[in-house]
Amino acid sequence: MAEINIYQRYFEAELEYNGVRRRAASVWLISDSEAGNIKYSAAVSFIPYEEAGDFRVSYDAYFNKTIYESAGRRSKKKEKVFLESLPETIDELAETAGGKVFWDKPLTDERLG
Repeated sequence: MAEINIYQRYFEAELEYNGVRRRAASVWLISDSEAGNIKYSAAVSFIPYEEAGDFRVSYDAYFNKTIYESAGRRSKKKEKVFLESLPETIDELAETAGGKVFWDKPLTDERLG
């Protein structure tokens, strides 16, 4: 299994989850390939972010959605489409949890893999 973070970036966000106020979110586009199959997932993890540089890992406020799964391998064309629709997908996940990601307020540079 080869899991690759195609995209990752932190944004300001808001969510109260398990009694903890979350003020930031880490957003990912992930590819996972094994035995000739490829799967792409969108994921968001809300974190407390109590001060600059506070990028703790949150294991309880993590939400993901498989957006594509098929036989095949990585495709730069598909990844471009998935990246363009990532905010919409993440917004759906955040809304389901009662949270919000502020796309116009990034906290880090994007990381592309």
